[in-house]
Amino acid sequence: MTAPATQSTAAFLTRWFALLDSEDADRILDLISDDFSFSILFSTGGGGATDFHGGRAELEGYLAQREVGVRTHHLLTAGTVGRDELFLGEVRRSGVPEATFVAGARLDDTGRLRRLMIGRSPEVPFT
Repeated sequence: MTAPATQSTAAFLTRWFALLDSEDADRILDLISDDFSFSILFSTGGGGATDFHGGRAELEGYLAQREVGVRTHHLLTAGTVGRDELFLGEVRRSGVPEATFVAGARLDDTGRLRRLMIGRSPEVPFT
């Protein structure tokens, strides 16, 4: 059995989302490992969702389609165990809560992001 997560700010994911919300979101590409893979399940409600997934090239495509400066990510709670981070947050559109999301990340031995999974939905607000 794994020790329970300690309350923290999930330093890596906190930095990741700050960069993602900035005008320089492409800088997150410098934080990923050579064998990086991800999945972002993006729901806008009503039973529909899009699964963005893949490696570096697909992450570049995801970044290119985002609405820059409109949505921001806000920490509700986070935990870190070893090289794994969990982040529960709220997405806000122009400051108004839009959805809840959860992110799980695994870092490699050098502190770069190796695996990322994010689920987002407006259907279950945590605030």
